[in-house]
Amino acid sequence: MPSSKPKVLFLCTGNSARSQMAEGYLRYAAGDRFEPLSAGIEPKGLNPLAIEVMQEIGIDISQQQAKDVVIFLGQYIPYIVTVCDNARERCPIFPRTFKFLHWSFEDPAAARGSHEEKLAIFRRVRDEIAHRIDEELVPQQEAQRSRT
Repeated sequence: MPSSKPKVLFLCTGNSARSQMAEGYLRYAAGDRFEPLSAGIEPKGLNPLAIEVMQEIGIDISQQQAKDVVIFLGQYIPYIVTVCDNARERCPIFPRTFKFLHWSFEDPAAARGSHEEKLAIFRRVRDEIAHRIDEELVPQQEAQRSRT
């Protein structure tokens, strides 16, 4: 049976870190109100550091999979959120999208340095994503619900 919750698709280039963290965070923060999804323009595997920093805040994304955006073509997805400039430029058209958002985050998967230095970048990006979801996406759903 299809979900009656509005779908939110987080889209980035590789679907290895930013969009995966966003999917996991939205599921944690408002999963009763949304069906969070993520995909990539050129999907790669789930980044282990993304799993690690999400686990630090009590969110397990280890079972999420990298997916190609083409699997979602033709579906009704009311919210599309691109989390990098490349995905914004190459995002396919999703007819009937209610809200298209673009949040440009640094790619933590490109971080260089020691394990701790990389983790610091992943943590910062994770926290930026959480802040944007808490401030922009979740309140929009509340406002839309109050109008109906």
